[in-house]
Amino acid sequence: MILSVLTAAGLTVAAAGPALAAEEAIRGADLSVLWALPFAGVLLSIAILPLALPQVWHHHYGKIALGWALAFVLPYAALAGPSASTHLVVHAALAEYIPFVILIGTLFTVAGGILVTGNLHGSPGTNTVILTIGTLLASLIGTTGASMVLIRPLLRANDERRHNAHVVVFFIFLVSNIGGSLTPLGDPPLFLGYLKGVDFFWTTSHLAHETVFCALILLALFYLLDSWFYRYDHKFRALADPTPDTKRLGIVGGINFALLAAVVGAVLVSGSWRPGIAFTVYGTVVELQNLVRDGLLVAILILSMLLTPKATREANDFSWGPILEVAKLFAGIFATIIPVIAMLKAGRDGAFAPIVVLVTRPDGAPDNAMYFWASGILSSFLDNAPTYLVFFNLAGGDAQTLMGPLAMTLTAMSCGAVFMGANSYIGNAPNFMVKAIAEERGVKMPSFFGYMAWSCGILVPLFALATWVFFRV
Repeated sequence: MILSVLTAAGLTVAAAGPALAAEEAIRGADLSVLWALPFAGVLLSIAILPLALPQVWHHHYGKIALGWALAFVLPYAALAGPSASTHLVVHAALAEYIPFVILIGTLFTVAGGILVTGNLHGSPGTNTVILTIGTLLASLIGTTGASMVLIRPLLRANDERRHNAHVVVFFIFLVSNIGGSLTPLGDPPLFLGYLKGVDFFWTTSHLAHETVFCALILLALFYLLDSWFYRYDHKFRALADPTPDTKRLGIVGGINFALLAAVVGAVLVSGSWRPGIAFTVYGTVVELQNLVRDGLLVAILILSMLLTPKATREANDFSWGPILEVAKLFAGIFATIIPVIAMLKAGRDGAFAPIVVLVTRPDGAPDNAMYFWASGILSSFLDNAPTYLVFFNLAGGDAQTLMGPLAMTLTAMSCGAVFMGANSYIGNAPNFMVKAIAEERGVKMPSFFGYMAWSCGILVPLFALATWVFFRV
């Protein structure tokens, strides 16, 4: 995971071939929609195999993800040449995948060292308060950070309930996604917008109404649904203390809050400090500020492991299983998503041209409602950060214009990319980690399609209502 080692290895590889810009190694306009099949294969494997072949999936999901990655890389190498294929893989690894894994791995490790003690009883009121705190916290330390800090105490509070999967589902809706809408720290798409020139507090002022609207409705729905399940869970209601005995409500491992602040600082520094120094690694530009950020994050991860007592992590049921599952599966996703993003970037010249036409009115003006839904639906299954960037550029790519005359268009695409990451387990990295942690704790989580039944039944009508209230003009 140490980026400097991988960069050194990449520089060694670079000496073996000519320099070629990564974006020149693949032209989305030249690709058939058939190149999206490996990505579809990854999605269907995640959706079907855990149900159809659970033992095979549990023991070999990493190999299956690798197989689908090779289903794109090898045919593309045969068609365009090994050099072009290698450029794509190196670019995806150095510019996207490795920083992604370092960030979520650090947040997972640091948050895993924070233990909330006390006999929390998973009543509707307690659960709603936890979800509310998590929703607010997500914009401060990111959806991944907030999810990892609060999912374990929430699971412990509800560990004896007969029905508890819905608690985790709403947690994913609110804490892992919608709550991260108010600052660039909350979710990667908004941080990309910040790097492109969107003011830091622009999202706070312009996405506040939409975020509060959706969050309040979801919290109210959750309270009603949880109250209904709680009412008929007579066995759990009779338990005075369903969680392990502790003296009082408190927090152990508080040093990790300082480390979470350090993570936020490292991310902000990479967005504001521009020394103008960069290295070209086999066609991929690696900027110094990003190397420094990732180095700091790895150092923070190591500090968290050294400074947090082993007993604290054991009491928190901390294990590396969830983050390893995310890392392996998203390796396949990041590889197979390459041609899909390229075809989207090709705009009207690519295989997905109908999507581009969809967001533009006959007079050439942007259709804000369609920006919300198009960026959102694609972010439900693709990496929402590059998807946001595609629509950002499609709307002109000038931050000042998008914050001014086209402010509602920027609001729409920002809400779509962040909110609709909740539509599927792979819409946002915390979704899958929360699911993995919950299943490790014995919660019978819905399948891939089962979760989408929840999101289609609850989120889609909510987003339709939000469209009518905010984006119809």
